[in-house]
Amino acid sequence: MTGDPRLVQPQHHEADAPAAPPFDPLRLCVFATIALIAWLTGPVAVAIFAGVGFVGYLRARRAGLLRSRCKLGDTRIVLVYLALLIVVGVAATVWAVLGRHVGV
Repeated sequence: MTGDPRLVQPQHHEADAPAAPPFDPLRLCVFATIALIAWLTGPVAVAIFAGVGFVGYLRARRAGLLRSRCKLGDTRIVLVYLALLIVVGVAATVWAVLGRHVGV
């Protein structure tokens, strides 16, 4: 066996067609990291991530993207959804901050 022993090489025989590379579940790691940030920062993270998504989709729509691979499909619906998340995230943040100071 040649090469770096730390790299995982798919096992196949030379007579077989080359094997497809193994699936890299990078997105799952990304999702877990986003969930951790959201858990630690609460509604602030919701507002920030939704804001970043909103800006991205707004730019994409202005550039001509009408349909997204997002399950919501139409970019107008995606923008409304993200705007709603921004409002909810900001409202929850304000409520959390004021609720602690007012004693609600």
